[in-house]
Amino acid sequence: MKYRINIGCGKTPTENWLNFDNSYSIILANSPLKYWIAKNLKILNKDQIEYINWIKKNNIYYADVAKKIPLPNESAECIYTSHMLEHLSRKEANFFLNESLRVLEKGGILRVAVPDLKIAVSIYNETQDADAFMETILVAPPSLETIKQKISLFFSGYRHHQWMYDEKSLSKLLKKIGFKEVFTCKAGQTNIENPGSLNLLERVEESVYLEAKK
Repeated sequence: MKYRINIGCGKTPTENWLNFDNSYSIILANSPLKYWIAKNLKILNKDQIEYINWIKKNNIYYADVAKKIPLPNESAECIYTSHMLEHLSRKEANFFLNESLRVLEKGGILRVAVPDLKIAVSIYNETQDADAFMETILVAPPSLETIKQKISLFFSGYRHHQWMYDEKSLSKLLKKIGFKEVFTCKAGQTNIENPGSLNLLERVEESVYLEAKK
């Protein structure tokens, strides 16, 4: 049986799929000694401890997909990623998409949901509020003025956006990588057979959904 994969699942894993994320909290959840040290040194706050315990219960696996998807060639029938691609640099995004091609079986589908730059620009054109626009697209890196901020970054990683996409630009990138067919999906629609509990409406108010077939 081929894998079904959710990459960058955060706190919204897909039931009966293989769920990956790159939070260091996953490493702590799977290393009792490191977790014990971090907890007893009071490096972790209450929310981080609760998140680590949640990870243990929900079988979230660690993967830095800017370096490798830890699965064999052609071992997946579908890959889903929501609001993850925009957090990668252009170089990292290209690498991840090439890795997706490697891992997918022939005819396999990659489904990508990203914040739609077109929606953000449309709102800006209506409001003419540049500050709100900049806050919405999250391109500013976090402040690192205190030790607490630096520790928080170590566990959570950067959460600002390194690139933004609309339907046209993401479609162009997927085709450039080598996907044979690229589809723009309406919210709630998919070409994945029997998607099960996959959330086809995730962050619908701000997203564009594309699917690419190997």
